[in-house]
Amino acid sequence: MTRVFSGIKPTGNVHLGNLLGALARWADEQHLADSLYCVVDLHALTVPQDPAELRATTLRLAQLLIAVGLDPEACTLFAQSHVAEHTELAWLMECTASFGELSRMTQFKDKSSRGAGEFVSGGLFTYPALMAADILLYDTDLVPVGDDQRQHVELARDLAERFNSRYGTTFVVPQATLPIAGARVMDLQDPSSKMSKSEDAAPGTILLLDDPKVIERKIKRAVTDAEAEVRYDVEAKPGVSNLLSILGGATGRTPQEAAAGYTQYGPLKADTAAAVIELLTPIQARYAELAADPAETARLLALGATKAEQIAGPVLARAKEAIGLLPR
Repeated sequence: MTRVFSGIKPTGNVHLGNLLGALARWADEQHLADSLYCVVDLHALTVPQDPAELRATTLRLAQLLIAVGLDPEACTLFAQSHVAEHTELAWLMECTASFGELSRMTQFKDKSSRGAGEFVSGGLFTYPALMAADILLYDTDLVPVGDDQRQHVELARDLAERFNSRYGTTFVVPQATLPIAGARVMDLQDPSSKMSKSEDAAPGTILLLDDPKVIERKIKRAVTDAEAEVRYDVEAKPGVSNLLSILGGATGRTPQEAAAGYTQYGPLKADTAAAVIELLTPIQARYAELAADPAETARLLALGATKAEQIAGPVLARAKEAIGLLPR
């Protein structure tokens, strides 16, 4: 069976764009492949973290992933730091990558060029090697990513091929896949920008745990335009098109199908809010159950870590033997 790996970082809060753009698809695709989903908490350490907040955010994210439909019996759901093989293989990948390759990674280039005075951790430079280890550790076939992450999968491919060439066939060479288009969810106040996990209190971002009244208010105040016509036209009518994408994504339709029958913005906003609330109500209920029993989430993550280790251990052992490390 094809093996798929995806990771999500426990920073910020999960919002509607994450759900309609990726997480709902994860829940569907977990039944079609051998799927591993990882809360990549080690990647969050590239910037200073409050320890208590990081623990709380990691747990909350795992609970939300289960609440949106990830089934720990159907997929492998785990925290990255619970599987020690990630960091051990990361060192082998750091030694396989070149300085030039790591220095060309977009995030490091962007943050390190902002001038003196800003702390830039060494981890920000080397974390693409850890990301490569995340992928290669599971003999991953497919890595669904957006365009902004394709560079990292290409590095993982390059490192796998280089390691295989130097030491013999060891790693499966993964392939990046652009996910099937999910709903195009933009900021309700600035439809030229995507909703952001870092903008928790922003009026244009709908969080999965927002109260229904808050959701209604945010959608009621969403930016539209001076025209009265309701149609899906991202260039000419970005605000209206965003509402149609949300309504369509929440009800299993295309934005064009969702536009049918509307002649005014008021009813469109009201129906969009109602559809989002209906979509999120069972997710919020399931999350509340999990939040009330953190020990159950810990149990499920431990189960996932054990399943992940059963794959990761032999792959790491294979790599260590190939590179010439003395067995214990």
